Amino acid sequence: MTVSVTEAVERRISVRAFLPKQVPREIVVEILEAARRSPSGGNLQPWRVHVLGGAALDEFRALVAERSAAGVREALQYEVYPPNLWEPHRGYRFKTGEDLYATIGVAREDKPARLRQFARNFAFFDAPVGLFFSLDRRFGPPQWADMGMFMQTIMLLAVERGLGTCAQECWAGWPETVGDFLGLEAGAILLGGMALGYPDEAAPINQLRTDRAALADFCTIRGL
Repeated sequence: MTVSVTEAVERRISVRAFLPKQVPREIVVEILEAARRSPSGGNLQPWRVHVLGGAALDEFRALVAERSAAGVREALQYEVYPPNLWEPHRGYRFKTGEDLYATIGVAREDKPARLRQFARNFAFFDAPVGLFFSLDRRFGPPQWADMGMFMQTIMLLAVERGLGTCAQECWAGWPETVGDFLGLEAGAILLGGMALGYPDEAAPINQLRTDRAALADFCTIRGL
Protein backbone atom coordinates (compact mmCIF):
# COMPACT_ATOMS: atom_id res chain seq x y z
CA MET A 1 0.00 0.00 0.00
CA THR A 2 1.37 3.36 -1.06
CA VAL A 3 0.36 6.23 1.22
CA SER A 4 1.48 9.83 0.85
CA VAL A 5 2.55 11.81 3.88
CA THR A 6 -0.59 13.93 3.55
CA GLU A 7 -2.77 10.81 3.46
CA ALA A 8 -1.02 9.38 6.52
CA VAL A 9 -1.62 12.60 8.45
CA GLU A 10 -5.30 12.55 7.46
CA ARG A 11 -5.78 8.89 8.36
CA ARG A 12 -3.98 8.92 11.68
CA ILE A 13 -6.33 8.80 14.66
CA SER A 14 -6.13 7.63 18.24
CA VAL A 15 -7.21 4.01 17.81
CA ARG A 16 -8.99 2.56 20.84
CA ALA A 17 -10.11 -0.80 19.45
CA PHE A 18 -7.76 -3.26 17.77
CA LEU A 19 -8.16 -6.53 15.91
CA PRO A 20 -6.83 -9.71 17.57
CA LYS A 21 -4.07 -9.93 14.99
CA GLN A 22 -0.39 -9.99 15.77
CA VAL A 23 2.03 -7.45 14.32
CA PRO A 24 5.15 -9.20 12.99
CA ARG A 25 8.35 -8.28 14.81
CA GLU A 26 9.99 -7.33 11.51
CA ILE A 27 7.36 -4.65 10.85
CA VAL A 28 7.86 -3.12 14.31
CA VAL A 29 11.62 -3.09 13.78
CA GLU A 30 11.17 -1.61 10.29
CA ILE A 31 9.09 1.25 11.70
CA LEU A 32 11.56 2.02 14.47
CA GLU A 33 14.52 1.81 12.10
CA ALA A 34 12.88 4.36 9.81
CA ALA A 35 11.87 6.60 12.74
CA ARG A 36 15.53 7.08 13.65
CA ARG A 37 15.60 9.79 10.98
CA SER A 38 13.20 11.98 12.99
CA PRO A 39 14.38 15.55 13.62
CA SER A 40 16.64 16.02 16.63
CA GLY A 41 18.19 19.33 17.65
CA GLY A 42 21.95 18.95 17.71
CA ASN A 43 21.36 15.31 16.79
CA LEU A 44 21.06 14.52 20.52
CA GLN A 45 18.56 11.72 19.81
CA PRO A 46 17.15 11.79 23.36
CA TRP A 47 14.57 9.05 22.84
CA ARG A 48 14.57 5.65 24.50
CA VAL A 49 11.98 3.08 23.47
CA HIS A 50 10.84 -0.17 25.08
CA VAL A 51 8.57 -2.49 23.11
CA LEU A 52 6.35 -5.14 24.68
CA GLY A 53 4.46 -7.88 22.89
CA GLY A 54 3.37 -11.46 23.40
CA ALA A 55 3.99 -12.96 26.84
CA ALA A 56 5.86 -9.85 28.03
CA LEU A 57 2.89 -7.62 27.29
CA ASP A 58 0.49 -10.11 28.90
CA GLU A 59 2.63 -10.16 32.03
CA PHE A 60 2.73 -6.37 32.17
CA ARG A 61 -1.03 -6.01 31.68
CA ALA A 62 -1.65 -8.50 34.48
CA LEU A 63 0.70 -6.61 36.79
CA VAL A 64 -1.02 -3.27 36.17
CA ALA A 65 -4.46 -4.84 36.61
CA GLU A 66 -3.39 -6.44 39.88
CA ARG A 67 -1.95 -3.24 41.30
CA SER A 68 -4.91 -1.20 40.16
CA ALA A 69 -7.34 -3.63 41.81
CA ALA A 70 -5.28 -3.39 44.99
CA GLY A 71 -5.73 0.37 45.01
CA VAL A 72 -2.13 1.22 44.19
CA ARG A 73 -1.66 4.85 43.22
CA GLU A 74 1.55 6.48 42.02
CA ALA A 75 2.55 10.13 41.79
CA LEU A 76 2.47 11.77 38.36
CA GLN A 77 5.92 12.48 36.99
CA TYR A 78 4.57 15.57 35.25
CA GLU A 79 1.26 17.36 34.77
CA VAL A 80 -0.35 16.07 31.59
CA TYR A 81 -2.46 19.23 31.26
CA PRO A 82 -1.81 22.70 32.69
CA PRO A 83 -3.79 23.50 35.85
CA ASN A 84 -6.81 25.78 35.31
CA LEU A 85 -6.81 25.07 31.59
CA TRP A 86 -8.00 28.14 29.68
CA GLU A 87 -10.13 28.68 26.60
CA PRO A 88 -10.25 27.72 23.85
CA HIS A 89 -8.13 24.72 24.88
CA ARG A 90 -10.42 23.72 27.73
CA GLY A 91 -13.32 23.67 25.29
CA TYR A 92 -11.39 21.58 22.78
CA ARG A 93 -10.63 18.98 25.45
CA PHE A 94 -14.18 18.93 26.82
CA LYS A 95 -15.78 18.44 23.41
CA THR A 96 -13.37 15.68 22.48
CA GLY A 97 -14.27 13.80 25.66
CA GLU A 98 -18.00 14.21 25.04
CA ASP A 99 -17.67 13.11 21.42
CA LEU A 100 -15.55 10.10 22.38
CA TYR A 101 -18.00 8.74 24.95
CA ALA A 102 -20.91 9.42 22.63
CA THR A 103 -19.48 6.94 20.12
CA ILE A 104 -19.92 4.14 22.68
CA GLY A 105 -23.18 5.39 24.19
CA VAL A 106 -21.79 6.45 27.56
CA ALA A 107 -23.65 9.37 29.11
CA ARG A 108 -21.81 12.20 30.82
CA GLU A 109 -23.30 11.34 34.20
CA ASP A 110 -22.31 7.64 33.94
CA LYS A 111 -18.97 8.05 35.67
CA PRO A 112 -18.40 4.30 36.33
CA ALA A 113 -18.69 3.56 32.61
CA ARG A 114 -16.36 6.42 31.77
CA LEU A 115 -13.82 5.16 34.27
CA ARG A 116 -14.04 1.65 32.83
CA GLN A 117 -13.35 2.99 29.37
CA PHE A 118 -10.45 5.11 30.61
CA ALA A 119 -9.00 2.06 32.37
CA ARG A 120 -8.71 0.34 28.99
CA ASN A 121 -5.74 2.62 28.38
CA PHE A 122 -3.82 0.47 30.82
CA ALA A 123 -4.41 -2.63 28.73
CA PHE A 124 -3.25 -0.74 25.62
CA PHE A 125 -6.84 -1.16 24.37
CA ASP A 126 -5.94 -4.84 23.78
CA ALA A 127 -3.42 -3.89 21.10
CA PRO A 128 -0.84 -6.61 20.41
CA VAL A 129 2.08 -4.22 20.88
CA GLY A 130 2.78 -1.63 23.54
CA LEU A 131 5.60 0.90 23.38
CA PHE A 132 7.04 3.08 26.12
CA PHE A 133 9.02 6.27 25.57
CA SER A 134 11.45 7.70 28.09
CA LEU A 135 14.35 10.12 28.21
CA ASP A 136 16.95 11.34 30.66
CA ARG A 137 15.32 13.82 33.05
CA ARG A 138 18.27 16.20 32.57
CA PHE A 139 16.94 16.98 29.10
CA GLY A 140 14.74 20.04 28.69
CA PRO A 141 11.75 21.19 26.60
CA PRO A 142 13.65 21.11 23.27
CA GLN A 143 14.40 17.41 23.74
CA TRP A 144 10.80 16.72 24.82
CA ALA A 145 9.80 18.32 21.51
CA ASP A 146 12.22 15.97 19.73
CA MET A 147 10.52 13.04 21.45
CA GLY A 148 7.14 14.25 20.25
CA MET A 149 8.38 14.42 16.67
CA PHE A 150 9.87 10.94 17.03
CA MET A 151 6.54 9.55 18.24
CA GLN A 152 4.65 11.31 15.43
CA THR A 153 7.03 9.78 12.91
CA ILE A 154 6.28 6.33 14.31
CA MET A 155 2.54 6.96 14.09
CA LEU A 156 2.71 8.05 10.45
CA LEU A 157 4.95 5.12 9.52
CA ALA A 158 2.41 2.83 11.17
CA VAL A 159 -0.41 4.25 9.04
CA GLU A 160 1.66 3.63 5.94
CA ARG A 161 1.75 -0.06 6.89
CA GLY A 162 -1.95 -0.38 7.58
CA LEU A 163 -1.51 -0.14 11.35
CA GLY A 164 -3.06 2.14 13.95
CA THR A 165 -1.74 3.73 17.12
CA CYS A 166 -2.85 5.53 20.23
CA ALA A 167 -0.35 7.78 22.00
CA GLN A 168 -0.90 7.58 25.76
CA GLU A 169 0.22 10.24 28.23
CA CYS A 170 -1.78 8.43 30.92
CA TRP A 171 1.20 6.19 31.68
CA ALA A 172 2.79 9.18 33.41
CA GLY A 173 0.61 8.08 36.34
CA TRP A 174 2.34 4.69 36.61
CA PRO A 175 6.04 5.67 36.56
CA GLU A 176 7.16 3.26 39.29
CA THR A 177 5.39 0.20 37.92
CA VAL A 178 6.52 0.88 34.37
CA GLY A 179 10.03 1.85 35.42
CA ASP A 180 10.52 -1.28 37.53
CA PHE A 181 9.11 -3.59 34.87
CA LEU A 182 11.22 -2.10 32.09
CA GLY A 183 14.31 -1.59 34.22
CA LEU A 184 14.49 2.13 33.49
CA GLU A 185 17.52 3.91 34.87
CA ALA A 186 17.06 6.05 37.99
CA GLY A 187 17.62 9.23 35.98
CA ALA A 188 14.96 8.44 33.37
CA ILE A 189 11.54 10.04 33.07
CA LEU A 190 8.68 8.22 31.43
CA LEU A 191 7.01 10.43 28.81
CA GLY A 192 4.25 8.00 27.87
CA GLY A 193 3.25 4.94 25.92
CA MET A 194 1.69 3.96 22.63
CA ALA A 195 -0.66 1.17 21.57
CA LEU A 196 0.16 -0.34 18.18
CA GLY A 197 -1.80 -2.82 16.12
CA TYR A 198 -4.32 -3.36 13.36
CA PRO A 199 -7.32 -1.09 13.94
CA ASP A 200 -10.83 -2.50 14.15
CA GLU A 201 -12.36 -0.29 11.47
CA ALA A 202 -15.90 -1.35 12.43
CA ALA A 203 -15.60 -0.36 16.09
CA PRO A 204 -17.79 2.68 16.87
CA ILE A 205 -15.09 4.28 19.01
CA ASN A 206 -12.76 4.31 16.01
CA GLN A 207 -15.22 6.38 14.00
CA LEU A 208 -14.36 9.51 15.99
CA ARG A 209 -12.56 12.24 14.09
CA THR A 210 -11.78 15.03 16.49
CA ASP A 211 -12.41 18.62 15.43
CA ARG A 212 -9.53 20.90 14.55
CA ALA A 213 -9.46 24.68 14.74
CA ALA A 214 -9.52 26.65 11.51
CA LEU A 215 -6.13 27.79 10.21
CA ALA A 216 -7.01 31.43 10.88
CA ASP A 217 -7.50 30.59 14.57
CA PHE A 218 -3.85 29.73 15.15
CA CYS A 219 -1.81 30.91 12.18
CA THR A 220 -0.59 34.33 11.09
CA ILE A 221 1.04 34.66 7.67
CA ARG A 222 3.01 37.71 6.56
CA GLY A 223 4.92 38.48 3.43
CA LEU A 224 3.33 35.79 1.25
